[in-house]
Amino acid sequence: MGDRWHVEVDRALCIGSAQCTHLAPDAFRLDTAMQSHPTEPETDAGEPVLRAAEGCPVEAISIALSGTGEPVFPPEE
Repeated sequence: MGDRWHVEVDRALCIGSAQCTHLAPDAFRLDTAMQSHPTEPETDAGEPVLRAAEGCPVEAISIALSGTGEPVFPPEE
């Protein structure tokens, strides 16, 4: 069994660019206010979700390991 991730979008940062919905359409959606939301806050670890977080122009998406909270993205410096 693979890792599980907890995915969050900081609505104060999100500008509704929709990059996440293009890079990971099954993992993110925009609401009527053009704000991104994960379709499921807990998800299997996967490259599309990571690409979406990395591709967010304002770094509004954060990913942590479920259970431990260890950051996946953005990485700790």
